[in-house]
Order: sequence, then C-alpha cells, then structure tokens
Amino acid sequence: MTKRCDWVGNDPMMTEYHDSEWGVPVFNDQKLFEFLVLESFQAGLRWSIVLKKREAFRQVFAEFDPAVIVGFSENDVDRLMQDSRIIRNRKKIEAVIRNARAYLEIQREFGSFSQYIWGFVGGKPVVNQFEKLSEIPSKTALSDLISGDLKKRGFAFMGSTVIYAHMQATGMVNDHLVGCYRYKELTVD
Repeated sequence: MTKRCDWVGNDPMMTEYHDSEWGVPVFNDQKLFEFLVLESFQAGLRWSIVLKKREAFRQVFAEFDPAVIVGFSENDVDRLMQDSRIIRNRKKIEAVIRNARAYLEIQREFGSFSQYIWGFVGGKPVVNQFEKLSEIPSKTALSDLISGDLKKRGFAFMGSTVIYAHMQATGMVNDHLVGCYRYKELTVD
C-alpha cells in the first residue's frame, strides 16, 4: 500500500491532488495566481471544499488571468455573489480583483511573479523533515515576511497562514511527511 501524508484521507479528489499537485514546484505565473486565489478562498474552510469548486472558480475568474480580472466591475462582483457554484464571500471576491492589480504590478517590477515569490527561497524549495502531521506549522517567519510584503504591495486576504498554504501547494516548501512516497520524489538535491 502506498504511504501518503496523513491529511489526504480517503477522498479520491484529495488523493489525486496530493499525488499530482501538492508540493510540486510551480513557476508558471498564471498557475501561481490560481493558487493565490484558491488559497484566499480557503481561509476558514477545508481545502476539499475549495478543490471541489475549482473548475467553477476557473470559469468565473477568467481561467485565473489577472489581466482580465482587473477589468471586473461592481456588476461582476454582484454577478459572482449570485453564483452558487463558488464560495460567495464579497470581501474575498473583491480581494481577487484587488490582488490581480497588485499581482500585475509585481510582474512589471520583477519581470514575473515567479521571480518575485521564488526569490524568497532562493529559487528552490525549502525541504522540511516532518514525520507527523502535528509537526507541520500553519505559518512560519518566512510566510510572515512574504505576507507582510504582499500586503504592503496592496494584496488582501493574504495572511501568513494563507501564504504558508500557498508555499506548500506550489512546492516552495516540501512539507510531505518523510514517510510519504512523494517526499523523496520531490526532494531535490
């Protein structure tokens, strides 16, 4: 039997996410923005809820294209608040539009969002060596630093816990448990 991280459980969707995406280094700007959007909606909820709505989020947020999202109006926010396929939280929806603006500014300043965000870890994943789920933090000094910098740049709903979850999802940190089969696969020398 394949040994996975304890948080996966028996949900086939969570298993697929764990096995194919979680912790895999992401350098594509649009994919990084997608995870920022999804992680911001997860705040206060289980990841499985967000994951089940991922395709609907992709549809309503223009394939997670920040250049399109910055053009969303108050009418778009009202429309999204009526869409039962997504998590309907006005402040989070408005934050996506605000964050798209700030995201594009970072791209202009650094050449890409990937250059900016991966710069915090020197361009390669931080490899942790946790043996139990209880050892994995919900935030770190580094996620505090990144969160603070993003907020200074105009981001909303980007607290340290959201940023640490983003770092885990996009492979900036390898938080697969040491006994998980993905740990060795994703540990780069």
